[in-house]
Amino acid sequence: MARRQAVVALVGRPNVGKSTLFNRLIGERTAIVEDMPGTTRDRIYGEVEWRGVSFVVIDTGGLEAQKTAEFRASRPGVAPLARDSSRYVKEITNQAQIAVNEADVIVLVVDGKDGLTAADEDLAEFLQQTTKPVLLAVNKADSEQRQLDAAEFWALGIGEPIAISAFHGIGVGDLLDVITDELADSLVGDEEEEDVVAIALVGRPNVGKSSLLNTLLGRERAIVSDIAGTTRDAIDTELIYHGQKIALIDTAGIRRRGRVEPGIEKYSVLRSMRGIDRADVSLLLVDGVEGVTAQDAHIAGHVLEAHKSVVVLVNKWDVVEKDTQTMVEYTRKVREDLKFLDYVPVLFISALTRQRVQKVLPTALAVATERRHRIPTAELNGVIQDAYHRSPPATKRLRPLRIYYATQASVEPPTFILFVNDPELAHFSYLRYLENQLRRHHPFVGTPIRIRLRPRS
Repeated sequence: MARRQAVVALVGRPNVGKSTLFNRLIGERTAIVEDMPGTTRDRIYGEVEWRGVSFVVIDTGGLEAQKTAEFRASRPGVAPLARDSSRYVKEITNQAQIAVNEADVIVLVVDGKDGLTAADEDLAEFLQQTTKPVLLAVNKADSEQRQLDAAEFWALGIGEPIAISAFHGIGVGDLLDVITDELADSLVGDEEEEDVVAIALVGRPNVGKSSLLNTLLGRERAIVSDIAGTTRDAIDTELIYHGQKIALIDTAGIRRRGRVEPGIEKYSVLRSMRGIDRADVSLLLVDGVEGVTAQDAHIAGHVLEAHKSVVVLVNKWDVVEKDTQTMVEYTRKVREDLKFLDYVPVLFISALTRQRVQKVLPTALAVATERRHRIPTAELNGVIQDAYHRSPPATKRLRPLRIYYATQASVEPPTFILFVNDPELAHFSYLRYLENQLRRHHPFVGTPIRIRLRPRS
């Protein structure tokens, strides 16, 4: 078993630039960055490599200590919290606390533009209770004067202030040098890349994705609330399940395009789409009370366009009124509403009561295995030729379609190349027929398959 990677947590009060620093460290825009305090509410993970060493960095929601609210209320010109983040103060603090518990090194990020605040003092006092190394990054020190003013943060009593500007990249290399020095004993050396199955939890807002994630992990990981749209970033969490390494991607709820608000929510939806693109298997959650909606079908369509495997989870099954035939009828309705996903498993679960939740990961891993399945070339050609002779294609342009040879070009998803006399002679319905014949012999449960035609020449 490989040693785990070391973890660095970025903590601090809202709007000091933690997400900007996080994005600078990992080299891509992953955390939502807005000039509005309280934007990041869950913890976001990314991987950093510096001086040949890699580690995981966590971006947390702003720690809202007791004096912070008083400070914001009394100081003119200081931006208020994002309009709805005040409802999540306790949850944000809990998330940051969990991140601190996971971390090997903690970086307290403060605002060099605001100067030393009572909230910074509260957080420094809070962090002094841990035995873990705590570094102090004074952000927004983008002028010589602000770099000199950073010295006032010595008063926090947690060590030398490191003046940086995450936005401009100033001093970030120096901060990374100190981080890697502190991690010297816990960092992982070069190791073979492990086999990881990426599983995305996708669906409309408030269908229970974060609740399911927390239930699968057995601990609080994402903020759970009955307010739709609580999760706004696509968040990765790793776990080991019966020896298999899994990356769970909790995505923001995806609304219909016309209902997506500009700004933060727009970024969240785009990031959710990217979470689907990164996954091997998507767990499509459907509200059991409401049933499959047009938006559920839209999300399923995106998953299919991305050629990702799917498991449909009908959540909140504990509150659905039912009799002995309800599950059978519900399955039939799901198949009818998602006709293009007739090959996917359907599970009826309750994230709240844990009903059948134990079946989710085994089913997802079984689907991931199907996604990597290869059919021997001889067997493949036998299936295709038998299907061709039992039901030849309709003649088009006075010429029949002829299939000479078939081969499986790749997996993830399974992709088959058929060499034919003229690809334009093949109708979509006949390719669908060939797919169904392939699935009769090799079901490829939950997994889309692609059939490509090429001229023999």
